[in-house]
Order: sequence, then C-alpha cells, then structure tokens
Amino acid sequence: MSDWPLGAVDLKVLDLEREVTFYEWFGLTRMSGDGEHALLGVSGHALLRLTLLARGQARPKHTAGLYHFAILLPTEQQLGAFLQRALEERLPLTGTADHFVSQALYFDDPEGNGIEVYADRPRSEWQYPNGRLNIGIEHLDFERLLRIADRPQKQLPDGTVLGHMHLNVADLDISQAAYEAVGMEVMAEAGHVMRFLSWDGYHHHLGINLLEGRGAAPVAPEVRGIRAFEIRLLDGPCIDPDGVLLTPSL
Repeated sequence: MSDWPLGAVDLKVLDLEREVTFYEWFGLTRMSGDGEHALLGVSGHALLRLTLLARGQARPKHTAGLYHFAILLPTEQQLGAFLQRALEERLPLTGTADHFVSQALYFDDPEGNGIEVYADRPRSEWQYPNGRLNIGIEHLDFERLLRIADRPQKQLPDGTVLGHMHLNVADLDISQAAYEAVGMEVMAEAGHVMRFLSWDGYHHHLGINLLEGRGAAPVAPEVRGIRAFEIRLLDGPCIDPDGVLLTPSL
C-alpha cells in the first residue's frame, strides 16, 4: 500500500544467518544484504532490516523495547492460509486472538522477538462504546479461518505491510505525548497498562504497554532487539523517549 504510514522495522540480532533463515521460512524474501546486514520483504516491499550486533547482549528484563511487530495481510482468507501453513510446517505459534477489529496469530523468532500476523475486520464492524474503539481479546475461531482459507503459499502475499508496532515503554503518558507529536491519537486503552494510537482512525499503528514495569530502562545500543522503525510521515529521524529510533521511510 503506497499510502500506508509504516515502512520497515529494524532489528539488532546476535546470529544474522539464523535469523535470515527463519524469516525466509516464515515467508519473507531476502532482497539484499551482506555478512552484517539483511533486508527482507514481500514482492519488493521492504518489511524487515536485520543488523548483526557484534558482541551484543541479550535483552535484560525490565527494559523498554519490542513487544511485537505486526504483519498485516490483505484478507482473512490469506490469514487462514497462513494459519494452515503454520500448523503444517510447525512455525513457532505462541498464541491466537480475536481482537474484534482484527484476527491475529502470534509467533516468536529464534531470538525472542515477537511477531503478530493478522488481518483486519471491515471498519464498518468496529465498535466504539463510550467513545473509545473496542479492542479486546476473545478466542479466535481458527476452525472457521481454516474453512475459508486460501491455498497456503510459501511466501507472504502481495499487499502485505508492517501493520503496527507494539512496544514496551517506561511511562505511558510520556510515550503517548511523543507519538502525538508526530500526529497519532489515542484510539483505545486496556486498563492502566496499555494504549493504542494511530493516524486517520485506524485501530492502531502503535501499541504501548507497561508489561516490563513502570520506569523500564531505555533501549540500549549493545542489546539485541529493536533499533528503529520507519514512519513515512516524518520529515527527519528522531528518537522516542524509550530510545527507539524513528526514521522516515525511504
């Protein structure tokens, strides 16, 4: 989608070849790279940059960083096809959920980075009780998804994009203010631990949460995990309060 606001996510990894092998198995195509970098995507559209972190460290607990990045498929039939392939090929499925606005599958890569693969429900079906969008968690009807599924494919389908980012943060109010400064608005919240923000009324291009605790330490350069993600609406790079680099999409 040429007008989609998110570009690609950039991860620092400890074992580049293992990560590349995993993401190719997952359905991305390696577009370019060398011994320290790899660019992966779908049909020539970049979704993921991997950078080898020489002598890097695992991510400690109680730190800000990636909760998951989310890959948005164009249709629920394609999500059903991906579920079928995940079951057949034993992709590392960690959970499923119906979020009312979308249906989602969850995975972890070999270094523990969370991945969501999801498909949206039509906006006409979204509900706004008390003026906030209803983003919840219910059992996913995966039997129905499998019944309506397209034929499974090895590669993710054309039109796949980075749907949203979900980050562990130190302070919801400070993080919210930083992203409101680049044009996002709050669409929903879950208790006092999670908020969802977006542009143009989408359910969320960004989730923020306190699941690593209030006051979590910022993202550190020498620690594996998220380095950056691209936002097409930015004029230049900036760093959010938790140390994540926000970069303009190229």
